[in-house]
Amino acid sequence: MHQHAAEAPNWKIVDGKKLARAYTFPDFQSGLHFVNRVGEIAERQGHHPDVHLSWGKVEIETWTHDAGGLTEQDFLLASQINHLS
Repeated sequence: MHQHAAEAPNWKIVDGKKLARAYTFPDFQSGLHFVNRVGEIAERQGHHPDVHLSWGKVEIETWTHDAGGLTEQDFLLASQINHLS
């Protein structure tokens, strides 16, 4: 387990390199609103996740490309996104 994992409850560590989480919503518009709020956090932090939007579902993956895996920035981003839901 990664030393910062407690900062990102409900997120999964994938292949030891990425954090991932799926969120569900009652419709497309709610998911889109959430994605836009995630984008605002990512811009402020200067750390940009992969975001996949579909009807009623948003999937997010984050990792630090330069480091080739997870860093404290990824767990901080995940923690901030958790506060949106």
